[in-house]
Amino acid sequence: MAPFDGLIVSGDLSQAIGGAIGRGQVLFEIAPLDAYRVVLSVDERLIADLRAGQRGQMLASSLPEEPQALTVQTITPVAEARNGRNLFRVEGRITQGSTRLRPGMEGIAKVDVERRLLVWIWARPLVDWARLTLWHWIP
Repeated sequence: MAPFDGLIVSGDLSQAIGGAIGRGQVLFEIAPLDAYRVVLSVDERLIADLRAGQRGQMLASSLPEEPQALTVQTITPVAEARNGRNLFRVEGRITQGSTRLRPGMEGIAKVDVERRLLVWIWARPLVDWARLTLWHWIP
């Protein structure tokens, strides 16, 4: 009996029939249906814009008509290399989740940051590239 309602995401009791089970051995993993954690992969060039407590929205690929409100909770301070890019793991919580969300769903998320001039948003990658190039060549 689990202490909360949820969905079994891993484990198969039929595989354990007739075998010995040790104390503390995991039989099932259960995900709650009312409190989801969202994991965002954020590029290293954008991680400085994020702070805990910021709000945003997530759109699951399988539920494109239902945007989910989210709040950023934790920003992992270590990047991991994936597909030739350095990505940071950012965790958030769905604040008003749909009953149709399920563990393992993927999609995209947008986090609200402070207001900026449109010119700065477009020019920022060029300015960052120029800063790095100058820093590299100036002793």
